[in-house]
Amino acid sequence: MRGVTEAPGANDADLPPLADAPTGADLPLLDDLMPWSVAPLRFGRSWIVAPDARTLRSRWDRLVAAEGAEREALFRPSRARTPASAVAALPGQRTGTVRWARESGPCPEPVRVARGPFDEQLLLPDHRLIDTARPELWRVAGEPQLFAVEQGHVPGAAGPALLVTAALPEGRSPAGRPGRIRPLFRRPGGLEPNLAPGLLGFLGERYGHEVDALEWLAWTVAAVRPSPGGCRVPLPGDPEVWAAGVALGRELVDIQARGALTGTKPRLPGGRRPYVRAAVPPRPEAMTYDAADEALCLDEGRISPVPAEAWEFSVGGARVLEQWFAHRTAPVEPGSLDAIGPAVWPQEWTSELLDLVTVLALLGAREQERAALVPEAAGSAGRAELRAAGVLPPPAGSRRPASVLDHQEEGPEGQFMLL
Repeated sequence: MRGVTEAPGANDADLPPLADAPTGADLPLLDDLMPWSVAPLRFGRSWIVAPDARTLRSRWDRLVAAEGAEREALFRPSRARTPASAVAALPGQRTGTVRWARESGPCPEPVRVARGPFDEQLLLPDHRLIDTARPELWRVAGEPQLFAVEQGHVPGAAGPALLVTAALPEGRSPAGRPGRIRPLFRRPGGLEPNLAPGLLGFLGERYGHEVDALEWLAWTVAAVRPSPGGCRVPLPGDPEVWAAGVALGRELVDIQARGALTGTKPRLPGGRRPYVRAAVPPRPEAMTYDAADEALCLDEGRISPVPAEAWEFSVGGARVLEQWFAHRTAPVEPGSLDAIGPAVWPQEWTSELLDLVTVLALLGAREQERAALVPEAAGSAGRAELRAAGVLPPPAGSRRPASVLDHQEEGPEGQFMLL
């Protein structure tokens, strides 16, 4: 696992001052408070992920029907994966483990992943097709797991530095900066929070009530501060500031995770819900914004009302809506598996776009409140106080995945794995 080397005060310039609080460089790093983190997945070939399942099944069938050199060319070999690679099955996935050169079976059921910020797509969950799948994440995925995705630092970039998703995240920053994936729990079923031992007890004493992992995550999403060395987490001395941040953070987490906490899909109030005012054309080429009419334009197609906060909402310096549109309309190489896809813009994509606008509008409306929360965190606990309490440094074992193997996993060519 990575370590963070810091010079005293090296990150102060990036952090606004906190009255009566430790300097920015003394605030604890998220890397120490949520010690187990995983680098982003590396798909290796773009054709294994798509916005819809039909496309993935068609691509699979096309590849299975090909033979010899054609199959290899369509596969798009890399240093990590070729049709001859011997690879174990992904945890929890019922896929073949024979070498792909001999594969002739049906397409596995696609699984939902977060391909980028707020962009949920579908993935072929076949380890033979993924360069770096991070099996340790697959072992702990599923309800009630949530993944905190720390974005790579981009100086001066607006928007949240920490995102939350219930879907397995790819984890890559739209700005191309390396980030980290931090599961909330180290074991399936919401067992063993991925937190420095003793942290929840320290917080409980500090705020006068039992603090659980979800409360911690809510505060962190609301209050985390980006810095070149990684996200830092103020821990205020005032219980009322903590409570206000937790209340805000619960809303933000539920919106980002599409209702994972409340079971209710995020919705804007009546009169502000986006609708299709003019149908999206069969093959839109550009997405623009009409600020005067609060309209999102896909060529002559129009969706409104779309608040300016939704259009401008960015992560890592990139507009989320533009990234989402580019993932669905970018040019592809003719004859490749990437070229297999919908002939015209599907209605489902429009529905997904309306949902995305809703999420971004709700988050954008709370951005000022989120940004204003941090300077109020006076009396924040610094690393020295956490060291004195025995919370820091976290033990080396907490930075490694837990041993969660309670079932057999199939290795290459049908052999069971020995772990």
